[in-house]
Amino acid sequence: MRNILEDLNEAQQQAVANLNGPSMVIAGAGSGKTRVLTYRVAYMLQKGIDPFNIMALTFTNKAAKEMKERITELVGTTEARSVWMGTFHSVFARILRVEGHLLGYPSNFTIYDTDDSKSLIRSIIKEQGLDVKMYQPGWVLGRISAAKTNLIAAKAYNDNHELTNQDKMSGKPIMGLLYTLYATRCKKASAMDFDDLLFNMNLILRDFPDVLLKYQHKFGFILVDEYQDTNYAQYLIIKKLAARHENICVVGDDAQSIYAFRGANIQNILNFKSDYPDLQIYKLEQNYRSTKNIVAAANSVIVHNKDQISKEIWTQNDEGPLIKLIRATSDTDEGNLVANSIFETKMNNQLPDSDFAILYRTNAQSRSIEEALRKLNIPYRIYGGLSFYKRKEIKDLLAYFRLVINPADEEALKRIINYPSRGIGLTTINKVIISADKMGRSMWEIMENLETIDLGINQGITTRINNFVSLIKRFMVQAKSRNAFEIANDIAKASGIMKDLYEDKTPEGISRFENIEELLNGIKEFSESEPPANEEGESTIRTLDIYLQDISLLTDADKEDKDDNNKVSLMTIHMAKGLEFPYVHIVGLEENLFPSIQSLNSRTDLEEERRLFYVALTRAEKAATISYAENRYRWGNLTFCEPSRFISEIDDKYLEFPRKQGRNLSGLSTINSKGEFTSGRSKIIPRSTNLRKIDNLKGSSQNADHDFENAPPEKIIPGVEVEHQRFGIGKVLTVDGAGSSKKATVFFPVIGQKQLLLKFAKLKVIE
Repeated sequence: MRNILEDLNEAQQQAVANLNGPSMVIAGAGSGKTRVLTYRVAYMLQKGIDPFNIMALTFTNKAAKEMKERITELVGTTEARSVWMGTFHSVFARILRVEGHLLGYPSNFTIYDTDDSKSLIRSIIKEQGLDVKMYQPGWVLGRISAAKTNLIAAKAYNDNHELTNQDKMSGKPIMGLLYTLYATRCKKASAMDFDDLLFNMNLILRDFPDVLLKYQHKFGFILVDEYQDTNYAQYLIIKKLAARHENICVVGDDAQSIYAFRGANIQNILNFKSDYPDLQIYKLEQNYRSTKNIVAAANSVIVHNKDQISKEIWTQNDEGPLIKLIRATSDTDEGNLVANSIFETKMNNQLPDSDFAILYRTNAQSRSIEEALRKLNIPYRIYGGLSFYKRKEIKDLLAYFRLVINPADEEALKRIINYPSRGIGLTTINKVIISADKMGRSMWEIMENLETIDLGINQGITTRINNFVSLIKRFMVQAKSRNAFEIANDIAKASGIMKDLYEDKTPEGISRFENIEELLNGIKEFSESEPPANEEGESTIRTLDIYLQDISLLTDADKEDKDDNNKVSLMTIHMAKGLEFPYVHIVGLEENLFPSIQSLNSRTDLEEERRLFYVALTRAEKAATISYAENRYRWGNLTFCEPSRFISEIDDKYLEFPRKQGRNLSGLSTINSKGEFTSGRSKIIPRSTNLRKIDNLKGSSQNADHDFENAPPEKIIPGVEVEHQRFGIGKVLTVDGAGSSKKATVFFPVIGQKQLLLKFAKLKVIE
């Protein structure tokens, strides 16, 4: 047996080899975090620890799968597949299928995704006669989710005067009732949403001491990935399970904690030592991913955060190019400059499109980027768009699967009872719903017993419902003995979905049919893969319910279209977490955009934005480019933008002001390597100081002249000399538009030509 520790550096070896007692691994960006987790589990198995006693928790199925594959390479398939490894939700769902009966749930409970939850909430809002614009389903679900994350049940929510007063103040006084009805309906449908998996796991461990003791004894060794992203509910579960043996190892990086909006609490990692005073801390500070300039630039930014664990990330990689800074006059100009930069780098170095990524703070920023990429015929893929598993045809077929496994699943039933069309209309469905509510039974139970329940429907409709029930019951019987692909293929055909899509010869119809084929291909691959062993070492058939359990917990990142490999990646920085690319462009580095305007109210929020920028910068392997626009359209209005404070926080020696490579698409001013302005319309004019210092002064309160006399728009006419607080003295060239859209083009000797919206620009006419 080879010594796997030889594959690791000294810091990694120490983090892997110390198996007993609490330990925390602070893993800087690109420092081999996944490698340490993988080798730690493999080392445990080499030391003879039973794989069934190891629980390793991750945040994505993709990460869990990758780790399992690596462990398999190190120690073999049998050992690796017996480790309790997966996401928090998948591992706890597995436990709840065994223990959920204690809370009144069957083992075949459905897991609702966000769309299912919103659909149910929308139905409840409609039934209560409420305005869906006032009680927006997304907002209601977010409120419920926040409560569950903090382990506040519906009754406790309604008894909490602070929460109910908040609802009244926001004009939503019956939010508590909606929470109660939502929880009741989920329970009635034998369904849990993602938050319920954590909430109910906490209830099981809190209210049933024998179950807590069982799993404390079972999981002698616990590992947690990305610990900085854990929320309160996850923190409590981990703490309870680890209380017996305290052989817990958490891995993370406080500098990459960016999910507070989802409930993540950075204090979990910052205060971990207070929970375990004898904690061993290991710091992985060598970055294997990025160049020295990228690492140093990222360090020079994150050092401004107060709440952090001290560390100094370093690398032995090449120096690499400086961080390139692009200054654009507008968001359209920024898109053009970024697209041109990618095109030029790609062609000069003969690189694939997949080497490039463009990261932005908000999804709305992608528009100008997309337009510029299309003009240059650069293929791209947007992450975070419509997930494969959220496409209508996929959700339709999955709804059949869900109903077969759990006939109480009312969201699945409502979705497919009349698809493909079988003559069961909305009026009939509403009668079933009303009857189910009155009798306290599920829709399925009503439909099963039409001979004893008078719904006031004719014999023809009764026959159609009976035929549908018989079809589903046939599938239910077959699902117990056939593998997932066999029954899934039968459902796709017998339900009429395949026929309905095949007959639609439009491009969209053909695409939907191909998506169903792709789903079935994935199910076949799942069915033919080696089934997991149970704790007695026996393998089980890969049935439809096991497939559904896996599929219901997938994230958008877990399904990648095979045709999208060689494309530029466009995504929000939050989506980019955990990814890396040779060449990264970070766009929109402007105050109120990045950092977000919502983050400027507190140091805590601002520090999270800074961590977000740190994450963006450290995604780059070979080169990073950052850009900002001086003007950007928001809500149809042109607004003036100030450069982000994060630019000024990068040490000067890591920044490069690119030399102008010919005239850009809009002929607007850029900056050369000497810090000089150069324009397609004007000569090069020396600057007295560097870009960053000038930009930091722009709009600053200490430079503002509050007595500056702003001329009325009618006085701004071509040929007039004007003075601008920031740009100095210039000459008006043209005036266009009218009213609030009136704009003036002004030439300023110091910076060149600028187009200013007069309702915002402060211009003083020089008499």
